[in-house]
Amino acid sequence: MKKLISLFAISLFMTFNVVAQYDQGPNDYKGDYKGTGTKAAGYVNNKESVVTDDINDLKNQAGVFQTDSAQLMTTLTAGVPLGRWNEGLMFEGIAPMDHMVSAANWYPNTEDLLEEEIRIIFMGSSPMIRPGQANTSILIQFGNGKNLIFDIGEGSVANFVGAGIALNEINDVFLTHLHVDHYGALPYVYMFGAWNGRWNEPLRITGPSGSEPKYGTAHMVEGMKMMTEWHRDAFDVFPIGRGWEIEVNEFDFTDDGGVIYDQDGIQVIHWQQAHCKDGASAYRVEYKGMSVVFSGDGRPNKLTAKYGKDADVLITEMQVEVVSISSQVYGVPAVLSRYTIDTHHNPAYAAGKLYDDANPRLAMATHTFDDLYANNEMVAEVREHYNGPFHFGFDGVVVNVTKDKIWVRDGQLPDYPNATPPQAGSQVSANDGMIVPVPRKKREDMQNQYIRDMQYKPEEYYPEGYQPELMPVWPSDKPIFVPTEKIPSSMKRRRTDFDSDGNFIKSRDYKLDNTENK
Repeated sequence: MKKLISLFAISLFMTFNVVAQYDQGPNDYKGDYKGTGTKAAGYVNNKESVVTDDINDLKNQAGVFQTDSAQLMTTLTAGVPLGRWNEGLMFEGIAPMDHMVSAANWYPNTEDLLEEEIRIIFMGSSPMIRPGQANTSILIQFGNGKNLIFDIGEGSVANFVGAGIALNEINDVFLTHLHVDHYGALPYVYMFGAWNGRWNEPLRITGPSGSEPKYGTAHMVEGMKMMTEWHRDAFDVFPIGRGWEIEVNEFDFTDDGGVIYDQDGIQVIHWQQAHCKDGASAYRVEYKGMSVVFSGDGRPNKLTAKYGKDADVLITEMQVEVVSISSQVYGVPAVLSRYTIDTHHNPAYAAGKLYDDANPRLAMATHTFDDLYANNEMVAEVREHYNGPFHFGFDGVVVNVTKDKIWVRDGQLPDYPNATPPQAGSQVSANDGMIVPVPRKKREDMQNQYIRDMQYKPEEYYPEGYQPELMPVWPSDKPIFVPTEKIPSSMKRRRTDFDSDGNFIKSRDYKLDNTENK
């Protein structure tokens, strides 16, 4: 026979707020219980059935609902520590936050951050790009609405799009070093971010100098501009505005502990990494008393233990040391794998030593392969030195950080997402509305008449009676100003910029848009 506990109708277990209404009497029931079993009222307290479908009749019958306070309290508090014991061996402060939509999964564009909260999303995590893993990239989002990106490896943009980040929001990129698996997606961001909404501000890139100017971030950016000359000229038929501008902040890689960013309540410092060649760096990000450290690539480094000390989240790269097996899985000769680790990378044993010395609230490993044979081995190697909270930062993993809690979830990034349109926050902040610039060129400025004449005429391929109104020429010869209230709601999604009615609510320190058609 089943016993009915009226408080089950209240979702106390889901909210973790235990309210023991153990003094409830049989006539105090306020729910809408309809019963279970063969009768609407169900099997209750050893009675085969109750001769009524009306809950008001049912609740007035003595002995139907549980009233024993001890049983009610036990039922409601079973499995919840409530200070009575420690749950798990290493999970103090590792717990979901109350404002999360789901404790297991993060869904794009469903959760606003608290003012004093950080969210970390791993957009790429593999040393070698493959279908299931992009190259390394980490997005850090802050409760004040600011985003910073650390590395932007090949394939990672797909995960940005899947995570609901608009192309014109992929900005403020910090590079740890200039191996192409850490900046390979930068040309795409440069080209297509400008095309789809980054009209009023430059692409901002921060990265280390090199031992010679040609090895520094600024030189790489100049090379990228040269590489994309054809693309940029071709895209000048679109409203680009300032989209081709790049603001480069190249810092002295030897200035350990130097501040390279200090805006909007966020500070970033850097130090050298031992990654075979001079010009590799690691970063520590501080926001409202919380910190995230990303080591980038490199050998075990005591500077990271120093500058990463007591961080809330310490993220390092990690390599598994079963080289003979790895060489078979990844198609890399064992001698090459062994030599690469020993000159460039951080083995899992060393990562564990580093975590133990730095003492973070949560240690994480990225820039490693997500393979069943390797993951458990790496955990075992880490545990040789470190027994604290640890997690892998593979593609789509999401970490929320507050001062009292940290929680790691799987981000549910769709393979074929509905991409987020350009977001208008920075435009409205600068211009009290959105400015759509004028294209610099027309098609006839860059394409010969002969090949245009070779195009099929529309009447040759559209069905009879159907032909859309074509737009072979941009429809405006002047910039277009869109007042804030007329901007589509899909371009005003960020609650740190706009309220639910689409009103601008926050001013941010962005440069004024240059609306001149140069």
